[in-house]
Amino acid sequence: MLVIKCARCRKKLWKYFKIGSGEVLRCHKERIKKEFIPIEKMQKEHKLICPCGNIIALDKGKHFSMVKKSVTYSGTKDPKR
Repeated sequence: MLVIKCARCRKKLWKYFKIGSGEVLRCHKERIKKEFIPIEKMQKEHKLICPCGNIIALDKGKHFSMVKKSVTYSGTKDPKR
């Protein structure tokens, strides 16, 4: 389970179940387990924008396409799948 945070203001955004190794380039909506800031409040015109103004991701329907270097994460990934 990873905790996704804004790279600019360090606010926690959500807990995400990451499968496989590698960077977090996409966040599938069904794998988001807990929202610290409601996604509905961050969503503007197919973009996720942190309250500090940082653009976090683009909404692609079933997943969010993350903007590189706009988020940081901590936790462990599940390399088994």
